[in-house]
Amino acid sequence: MNESVIQSIQEHSKAYKSERDLDKILQEIGDSRIVLLGEASHGTSEYYKIRTELSKRLIEEKGFNIIAVEGDWPASQSINKYIKGNDETANPRDVLQSFKRWPTWMWANEEVVELISWLKEYNAKKASKQKAGFYGIDVYSLWESMEEVILYLENTNSPDLEKAKKAFSCFEPFNKEPQEYAVSAGYLGEDCTEEIVGLLSTIRANKKDFAESHEQELNLEVNAMVAANAEHYYRAMVSNDEKSWNIRDEHMVEALNAVMKFYGEEAKVIVWEHNTHVGDARATDMMEAGMTNVGQIVREQNPKEDVYIVGFGTHRGTVIASKEWGVNLEKMEVPPAQRGSWEDAMHQAGNYNQLLLFNDENRKLFHSPLGHRAIGVVYRPQYEQYGNYVPSIMSERYDAFIYIDESNALQPLELSDVRL
Repeated sequence: MNESVIQSIQEHSKAYKSERDLDKILQEIGDSRIVLLGEASHGTSEYYKIRTELSKRLIEEKGFNIIAVEGDWPASQSINKYIKGNDETANPRDVLQSFKRWPTWMWANEEVVELISWLKEYNAKKASKQKAGFYGIDVYSLWESMEEVILYLENTNSPDLEKAKKAFSCFEPFNKEPQEYAVSAGYLGEDCTEEIVGLLSTIRANKKDFAESHEQELNLEVNAMVAANAEHYYRAMVSNDEKSWNIRDEHMVEALNAVMKFYGEEAKVIVWEHNTHVGDARATDMMEAGMTNVGQIVREQNPKEDVYIVGFGTHRGTVIASKEWGVNLEKMEVPPAQRGSWEDAMHQAGNYNQLLLFNDENRKLFHSPLGHRAIGVVYRPQYEQYGNYVPSIMSERYDAFIYIDESNALQPLELSDVRL
């Protein structure tokens, strides 16, 4: 371990003892219009709680009006309608049942209940155009988004309905199984690209003719965009991991930009995604592999002063994850961080929660690449030294870092599925 890094952390970090300590980050965010809030896992309570507190203050104190998350657009629309008063469902936990695709615990958890309950209360006091929105900008909901497009075109008697049905009929042989379509398109050359891209072009050209409201216009466009980009993603998935990764993150930025355009000049967005998406890829070994991500693209597309990125991490604790894709979630132990890693350096600098703000004066002190732990929805703690650490120049990857010395697993709504 580089002792100078530990010393620099000690000199420049601040103890994080209460929510008021977040004042420092709010001050540094300043007039930024896009704030990206990461997480080192999809199953850690503290990340969700701190992001909730930061989001509440950004909305109340700085006029932010969008939360965009690493989630499906159709399921997230259930939250958006609920918090804006367009859904009479009484219980926020019922709203979160819309998240049916594995891993459901990412959004169907008690920590998100707290967030959307606050958003509904906040919006109840605001005029329609001042309400904050909640949007999922991920790419996975191919079939769900296609169904949403069909349903809307049917309900509005759109002349584009038959074209949409014809485009989507191309996918029927795959029984709503993305993997089956991926194999067919990637290996056999039997894809639906022409049909789905043509439909997206038609909807974009005609959306104002049949959308009953501006929000419905956005919903229709993004669902069509998801269908087109998801088709591209699954087609690439079987042959090129790097290409499919880029398609996914490029889609998330495209969807994000569509939402911001919908909100107009007053748009100010908070993005909730994993560190691997929001932390600038150019500061990691992802760049060498030809990969990009949301953080990099957003920085490239916007003035420097408009974007602020916050990373998160922990030294040890517990987490919700699964040992294999699609199987039951578990509460797992997160072992002490690997020696020589960034989290280990933070722990050695002080075994308590910390905030570290990077700026022009101290960035050069944190320019040594260090392994930075990343836990996904699939996690095997006993093997994490072989693939869970991303070499990172931390002061270039983020503008600030929030360190939790010992973290706790979040609380999924479906506790019956969890082996505790």
